[in-house]
Amino acid sequence: MNLILASASPRRKALLEQIGVQCQVSPVDICEVPLAGEAASTYVERLAIEKARCCFKLGSEESVVLGADTTVVVDGVIMGKPEDQEDAIRTLLSLSGRTHQVITAVAVVTAEQTQSVVVETDVRFKSLTREECLAYWCTGEPADKAGSYGIQGYGAIFVEEIKGSYSAVVGLPLAETAAMLKQVDVPVWQSEQDKG
Repeated sequence: MNLILASASPRRKALLEQIGVQCQVSPVDICEVPLAGEAASTYVERLAIEKARCCFKLGSEESVVLGADTTVVVDGVIMGKPEDQEDAIRTLLSLSGRTHQVITAVAVVTAEQTQSVVVETDVRFKSLTREECLAYWCTGEPADKAGSYGIQGYGAIFVEEIKGSYSAVVGLPLAETAAMLKQVDVPVWQSEQDKG
C-alpha cells in the first residue's frame, strides 16, 4: 500500500520511519481556526480528518492517507503556533510551573473508510523566567510549534514530568498509529517472530 502523509512536519515523517513505515509527503493547506465553542479534542480530530480527506482527493483510489494535528491546551484554552516573539513568551510563561495537555489526533483515510484516534498527554513544565523564554525563542525552535515548544528539541529542558505518549507530544502517537496502519495493510516494523 502506498502511504501518503498529509503533513509537512519532518517530525511526523521521522516518527513513521522509526516504526519502519515509508511514506510520500504531500502537505495540504486547510483552515486551522477552531470553530466557536469547539472542544480541543474535537478540533484536532476534525483537522486531522480534513487534512487526510483533502489529500486523498488529490491522490489515487489505492492510496492510504495519514493526517494528524497536535495542539496544546492549558485551562481549556487552545494554544496554537506563536504569532511572534511576544506571543511565544506569553504562551511559555502560561505553561510555567504547571501541567498542560498535549492533544494529538491521527486520521487514516482510504477509499473504503476513515479511522481516527485522539491521544491526550499531560506535560508538566518547571518554573520558567522571561529570560529563559526569550533565550529559547532565539533558538528558532518555538516558531512553528503548537504551544511554542518542541519536546524533542531544546524545549525538553523545560519538561519535569510527562504522563502519556511521548511520541504523541512530538506529533504522532506511534502505538495507535501503527494499529490503524495495520488495519489497512500498511506494514510497520515487525520482528522476525511476527513475520513467521
